[in-house]
Amino acid sequence: MPGRSLRVPTLRKVAEAWPWWLLLLALLGVRLSKGAGFVDAYALLSRPFWPGSAQSEWLRSAQQLQDQANLQQLQRDNQRLRSLLDLDRNSTGRVSAPVISRDEGGWWQQLELGKGSLDGIRAGAPVLAPGGLIGRVSSVTPTTARVELLTDSGSRLGVWVARVQRHGLLVGQGTPRPQLQFLEKDTGVRPGDVITTSPASTLVPPNLLIGVVQSVNEDLAPAPEATVQLSAPVDAVDWVQVVTR
Repeated sequence: MPGRSLRVPTLRKVAEAWPWWLLLLALLGVRLSKGAGFVDAYALLSRPFWPGSAQSEWLRSAQQLQDQANLQQLQRDNQRLRSLLDLDRNSTGRVSAPVISRDEGGWWQQLELGKGSLDGIRAGAPVLAPGGLIGRVSSVTPTTARVELLTDSGSRLGVWVARVQRHGLLVGQGTPRPQLQFLEKDTGVRPGDVITTSPASTLVPPNLLIGVVQSVNEDLAPAPEATVQLSAPVDAVDWVQVVTR
């Protein structure tokens, strides 16, 4: 009898602890299944909030936009590399040099090249980019060179308008577009005219492309002035060629 009275309370305690046994079994199941049940339950409960057809369309549009932007960037890179290759094909007497820095406050004034006098670069040498002339070397060190751009406010260069057979002076304004000044009143220059270096130039090679006339102000005295759009991308150039002879 004493033994039976001891077993009954023990069984009763075990029966009363069934919630804890159930919790223990649940934890063991989670451990063995690595939480798969919770993941399935979460997926079932969150299904009403999954993206619908409108959200899916937005996602597809966003992906298409990203793909289009990537394609355009690849096309621009391809065009730039082709331009550099074309520039390099006519590299006799020229030195290719990377643009290593430019002053943020003087973006349209100067840039720094990663080659200098050790590579044959001298002050005054013309600097070309894909599209045409962009400036001249203003100073050099053994390993670097500083370029004064045609857009620099101190830049002055004699140029030629072939269609009307007129000389002019290209003057930098510290902005993306330099001004073309004339000596004669009636020049006949109009938007779209091509600007090159003078055929008689001695400072730079003759007949180098510079840009095109964007607009003409005929009302200025004593002679009209024109705004010129440079043909080379001065704001985005990363490689140039320096004429060494």
